[in-house]
Amino acid sequence: MDQTATMPDTHQTRSTPDAGSFDGPTSRTPGVLARAWRGDSADHPAARPALVLLLVGTAALYLWGLGSSGWANSFYSAAAQAGSDSWKAMFFGASDAAGSITVDKTPLSIWVMALSVRLFGLSSWSILVPQALMGVATVALLHTTVRRTTGNAWAGLGAGLVLALTPVAVLMFRFNNPDALLVLLLVGATAATLRALEDPRRAARWLALGGALVGLGFLTKMLQAFLVLPALAGVYLLTASVPLARRLVHLVVAFAAMVVAGGWWVLAVELWPASSRPWIGGSQDNSILELTLGYNGLGRLNGNEVGSVGGGGMPGGGGGGWGETGLLRLFSSEIGGQVAWLLPAALLLLVAALWLTLRAGEDRRTRPVTAGLVVWGLWLLVTGLTFSLMAGIFHAYYTVALAPAIAAILGIGGHVLWQHRHTVTAAVTAVAVLLSTAAMATVLLGRSDGFLPWLAPLVVTLAGVSAIMVVLLKFVLARLRRRAGLAVALASLVALLAGPTAYAVDTAGSAHTGSIPSAGPSTGRGGLGAGPGGGRGPGGGQPPQLQDGRTGQGQPPQGAGPQGAPGGTGTAPGGGNQGGPGTGGLLDGSTSSEAIDALLTQDAGSYTWVAAAIGSNSASGYQLSTEEPVMAIGGFNGSDPSPTLAQFQQLVADGEVHWFIGGGGAGGRGAGGRGGPGASGGTSTQIQAWVEETFTATTVDGTTLYDLSDGIA
Repeated sequence: MDQTATMPDTHQTRSTPDAGSFDGPTSRTPGVLARAWRGDSADHPAARPALVLLLVGTAALYLWGLGSSGWANSFYSAAAQAGSDSWKAMFFGASDAAGSITVDKTPLSIWVMALSVRLFGLSSWSILVPQALMGVATVALLHTTVRRTTGNAWAGLGAGLVLALTPVAVLMFRFNNPDALLVLLLVGATAATLRALEDPRRAARWLALGGALVGLGFLTKMLQAFLVLPALAGVYLLTASVPLARRLVHLVVAFAAMVVAGGWWVLAVELWPASSRPWIGGSQDNSILELTLGYNGLGRLNGNEVGSVGGGGMPGGGGGGWGETGLLRLFSSEIGGQVAWLLPAALLLLVAALWLTLRAGEDRRTRPVTAGLVVWGLWLLVTGLTFSLMAGIFHAYYTVALAPAIAAILGIGGHVLWQHRHTVTAAVTAVAVLLSTAAMATVLLGRSDGFLPWLAPLVVTLAGVSAIMVVLLKFVLARLRRRAGLAVALASLVALLAGPTAYAVDTAGSAHTGSIPSAGPSTGRGGLGAGPGGGRGPGGGQPPQLQDGRTGQGQPPQGAGPQGAPGGTGTAPGGGNQGGPGTGGLLDGSTSSEAIDALLTQDAGSYTWVAAAIGSNSASGYQLSTEEPVMAIGGFNGSDPSPTLAQFQQLVADGEVHWFIGGGGAGGRGAGGRGGPGASGGTSTQIQAWVEETFTATTVDGTTLYDLSDGIA
C-alpha cells in the first residue's frame, strides 16, 4: 500500500544554521511575518496563502451586509441590551435590565454580546459581528485540527472550506442565536481531545481543557453541548496509547473540569435567593434545574415540554408539532437545504476511509487519522440520530452542529482516498461520492422553484465527467494519473461545493430576523417547526405564527432602532403592519415608532419598567428602540407563571410599571395571541384581561397601549 501521509513530529527540534555560516543579510533567518506567511516548512508554499485567502473570504462572506438583519433574533438582542445596562441582568441573562425574567437558555452567548454592546454601543453590528468572528475562528480551528490529524495542509483547507460554505453555518454565524458560540466551543473541545491522543504525557491537561470547553458549551446551550461526549470519551477509550486504567482516570479529570466549568453558574443560581433574582425563563417553578432537565433537556427528546408552544401544555404537542421524525428527517424539505448537501458523501467517506486506514495496519502515521475519523464520525452519528429522532422542539438551524463533523470527515476522508488513489476501493468510493452528491444537489435545488435552474445540470455534468475520469485513470489511463489526477480532484471539488455555495451566497445576501431563521431560498413550505421549507404548526395544523426567517425577501427590515439599526421584522403575520409598528408575536419581534418611543420614555426614570407586554418578542422591539426596561410577561412563550396576577397588580399599585402594550405573545389575545399555552387561563391571559377591564385603551400608530398610572392610587 502507498502510505505517504505522515504526521509532523511535534517534538522535532528544528536545525539552526552554523554560527560561521552568517555572511550578511541574505543569510538571515526569515522574520516573523515571513515565517507566518510561509507557514510550516513541510507544507506546500501555497498552503499558507491559501489559508489566508480562506479566512479572509470567510470573513467577507459572514460580514457582508450584516446590518440588514437588524436585531436578528430580538429575543437575544434585548437580553444583550439589558446586560449592557446591568451587570446583574447580564449575569443571569435577563430579558430586561430590571431583571423580571431570564431568557430560556444559559447566558454565555448573552455575555459576549452584552460586552460588545458595552464597548461599541447598541447596534445590529455590535450584536452580530461577534457571531461572524466566531465563525471565522471555527473555520480556522477546524483547518488546524484536520491538518494536524492528516499532516496535510490541503486536507485542512478542504475541511475549512466545506464548513465555511455550509448554508446553515453561513446563516448561524451571521445570526445571534447561541449556536455560533456552541459550535466554536465544541470544535475546540474536539481539537483538545485529539491533542491529548498525540501527547500522552500531557493528556490529562488537554482532556481537562476539552472538558472545560464542553462545560462552557453547557453554559451556552445547555444539554445540547453534551451530544459530543460519546465522541470525545469514545475516541479516547478506543485509540489512546496509555493503559486503560489511566484512560479512565484522565476521563474523570475531563469530567470534573466540565462540571466545574459549566456547573458553577448553575450552583450560583440555585443558591441565590429567588426573591432577588429574575425568574428562570422557560421553567414553570423558577428552577434552573427544571429548565435544564425538562424544557431544554428530556423534553426535547420525548416532546413533553411543559410550557412549550408545541408540547406539554398543548393538544397535539410532542413530535407532531415539529415535523416528522425518522432517519430521513435530515433530508426532508425543511432541513435538507440547510446541511444535507454533503451528508451522503460524508457517510460514504467515513466508512471507506476507516476501511482503508485499518486495512493498511495502524502505525504512528495512521493512528491520528483513525482517531480523527472515529471522533468526527461519532459526533456526526450521535448528533444526527438525535436530531432525526427527537420528538420535542426542533428547528432546522440546529443542524449547524453537524457542519463541523461533515466538513472534517470530508477533509480527512478525501486525504485518505488520495493516498490510496491507486486502489479499486478508493476509485469506487470517489465515484459513489460524486454521484450521490450530484443526486442530492438535484433534489435540493429542485425544491426551490426558479432558483438558478442551470445549476443542477451543471453539477450533474461536472460530477458525471469527474466520475468517468476517475474510472479511466484507474483502469485505462494509468500513465496519465499524475498529470490528470489533480485536475479531476479540482473538478470534483467544484461539483461537490457548487450547490451549497449557491445557497450560502443567497443566505449571506438576505436579511434574517425572528426566532426561526433558515438558510437558502424559500422552498414555499414555511412552518413553525423548521422555518422556511417545511413543518406544520402544533397539532398538525397551521402554526400560530408563520415566520420564514427573512425580511422583505432579502431587503433590510423596516423601522429604525438605535444608531440607525433596524428595529425588527414588521412583516410576519400577526406582527403588525408592513414596515410599521407592530406588537410582535411568538416568533417575531415587535417594532416601535417615534411616537410610541416618546410615550414610553416620558418620565422613564420614575418607573422600574417603562412598559410590560405579553411574551419576550412582544417586549423586545420596544426595549431595543427605547433602551429602557420592558417587562416580558410570561417569558418567551408568554406561558411562564411570572409574574402572577397578584404580583403584577402589586407592581402597578407601587408605580413600578407605566404602560401595558396590548396584543402580541403566545399568551395574549391580540395579534398573534392564539395557540399558545397561556391563551386560556394562564397568568398572562389573566393579566391582560385585568388590564383591559381596569384601564382605558389608547391607540398610537396602530398599537394599543394602557396607561397603568391612570386611576391607581
